[in-house]
Amino acid sequence: MAKKTRSLTRRAFLVASAAVAGGVAFGYYKYRETPANPLHAGPGEVVFNPWVIVRTDGVTVITPRAEMGQGVQTTLAALVAEEMDLDWSQVRAEHGPAAAAYMNLAVAKAGLPFADYHDSTMKRVAEEAMGVVGKFAAVQATGGSTSMIDGYTRMRMAGAAARAVLLKAAANRLKQNVIGLRTEKGAVIAPDGQTIAYADLAETAAQIAPPARPRLKNPRDWRLLGKPLPRLDMVAKVTGTAPFGIDTRLPGMLFATVKANPRLGGTMQSYDATAARAMPGVKGVFDIGNAIAVVATNTWAAFQAAEQVQVTWGPAPYPATTEGIFAEIARAFDRPANSTLRDDGDVVKALAGATVLRADYHVPYLAHATMEPMNAAALLKDGRLTVWAPNQAPTVIRDKCAAALGLSAEKVEVHTPFLGGGFGRRAEFDYAVQAAMVAKAMPGTPILLTWRREEDMGHDFYRPGALARMEGAVTKDGPVALKAAVAAPSVYASQARRVLGLAPPGPDKILVEGLFDQPYGIPNYRVQGHVSDVAVPVGSWRSVGNSHNAFFHESFMDELAHAATLDPLEMRLWLMKGQSPRAVKVLEAAAQMSNWGSPLPKDHARGVAFCWSFGTPTAEVLEISQTATGIRLEKMWIAQDVGLALDPDTIEAQAISGAIYGLSAAMMGEITFADGAVEQQNFYDYDALRMQQTPVFDVKILQSLDHPTGVGEPATPPAAPALANAIFALTGKRLRSLPLNKQVTFAG
Repeated sequence: MAKKTRSLTRRAFLVASAAVAGGVAFGYYKYRETPANPLHAGPGEVVFNPWVIVRTDGVTVITPRAEMGQGVQTTLAALVAEEMDLDWSQVRAEHGPAAAAYMNLAVAKAGLPFADYHDSTMKRVAEEAMGVVGKFAAVQATGGSTSMIDGYTRMRMAGAAARAVLLKAAANRLKQNVIGLRTEKGAVIAPDGQTIAYADLAETAAQIAPPARPRLKNPRDWRLLGKPLPRLDMVAKVTGTAPFGIDTRLPGMLFATVKANPRLGGTMQSYDATAARAMPGVKGVFDIGNAIAVVATNTWAAFQAAEQVQVTWGPAPYPATTEGIFAEIARAFDRPANSTLRDDGDVVKALAGATVLRADYHVPYLAHATMEPMNAAALLKDGRLTVWAPNQAPTVIRDKCAAALGLSAEKVEVHTPFLGGGFGRRAEFDYAVQAAMVAKAMPGTPILLTWRREEDMGHDFYRPGALARMEGAVTKDGPVALKAAVAAPSVYASQARRVLGLAPPGPDKILVEGLFDQPYGIPNYRVQGHVSDVAVPVGSWRSVGNSHNAFFHESFMDELAHAATLDPLEMRLWLMKGQSPRAVKVLEAAAQMSNWGSPLPKDHARGVAFCWSFGTPTAEVLEISQTATGIRLEKMWIAQDVGLALDPDTIEAQAISGAIYGLSAAMMGEITFADGAVEQQNFYDYDALRMQQTPVFDVKILQSLDHPTGVGEPATPPAAPALANAIFALTGKRLRSLPLNKQVTFAG
């Protein structure tokens, strides 16, 4: 254990030192500056701070994280509403503009090479240092299950500060001491019962300097937080009136689509658009660098015309077939490891004196497959660009569109409507830049660019394919050694190059997350990551590295348990004791919920898996059965410790959503390549779990902290290994590669 501690301490020290040095270089005063408030009051509005606007009909809360179905807008608004003592019927929410005021500092800390379950002084120092770096970067982003982690205190402070100045304004008007006043349902109430609505105090209150550290409510006094709330987006989505990006309509708008090289990263050598330009409704065909864009009077006409453009494409910068790509990934094992983020005991010695269990694992590339394909609207007029883009990173969209058109960032305005799914795909900016380039070709005309489903499926930033080589040794008491090596392209480096123009040096935590950072007390335990530079575009996919590393780790843990003739759940509990009480309680909860160990009906079996990701330990037990038409998923039990549950219904929905996403990928998800191009085209050949295939879910939410942890992604990683382990228990087949439907049949 000492070796691990020294290694992490040196690494954290270097990270912290770099951050502090950066602060000195840029001027520490810049770090101390408060970002400007980007909001401007409209008629009948009073702006209190970047998050609170008081209107005559209630309070609008700026919730600067993308609402893509996860309920983030509702809970962020509730943080403000709770501190302002608002009635829920008085609350509205808007995404707000792209601005430094809405930077996500929690994202900057997520890449630090520490295990969440193990706290230390150096970890806290490094996190503080990365907060400095994050403030300089000022990236506004939704991702990494950080929205509540980042917003929990800031949003509450915004609401408490607004309430404080409203109370002060009322005290001045009533000539009373503020201590005698109280607030309720969006109004200040005097001891004699006199009530003054916030709207009547707003203009005066906004002129009062807010307290630097307003007092926050004790959670015991919460009325909104900690309880299920009606979602603010619910009515609009149920009635079909919710404005998604693909619904954007502006006067005089034209509609566009693109056709890009199916060999990703290859060049466009030449094209002939004669036939396309002659088609009805077509207004133009433009070369936008690595693709052509077709503009027409409607989207269908643009789609049809794009198919008629004849293009000569250059070759892909990676092997042309799936087999060739994975051969290249495997070669990374022959090179020195990029990281060894866990190296407890002496693995080499422990394995040398034991009977070694070895297993190789394989997972494919995966698409995000959002229901709403990539789209963005853009208008270039009078030297200013306005973009409407369903996105997860508004400041990145702003900056990249500005750079593409040679504008300053101040001349680009970004609107973020609802997202029809994100899962990490809309943290990218390619589709918005394409819309901006078409707008540049047709200044003064608003353009809505929509990708065809085939373009969307074939031009993703995929979850990388990955390989793992696992070795372990057990005694009758359990594992005594575990050696894991994973090879995959680097999501971290790929995204950094696209956003920052360079890949920061050092160990790649994302490559091995879900492997090195699990709370198992195996005395000899080494995890190494090998980066492959294969050039298939990769990006963040729901739960990122945890999504495949949990499959490797938890499947092999199951193998070790069976090799030691131990119960897989009991062995995990034994290894967790002394490492993490939170993890133990979560796994015990899953065991109790599922009545683990009890007799099952004939042709039924269960599998268990655990993963600690995004600050949240999660255990899943899945029961399956063998039917005449194949394996059926019967029931899944999910237990999570989310730290502090701000809205139990939303958390439960996210747990179920994450598990379904993980099960879909495990059962049938796969992106393959032929002649350098992605073979999958649409949902007919990149399917997802259907309603009749979905198990019944039972979710238990545990709380052990005074702050929330991530909820959007942690239920995804354990899903695949829980299913694979259940299949082994049912059939005796150990499945080490995904998707599973290549090896077993599932009931339809």
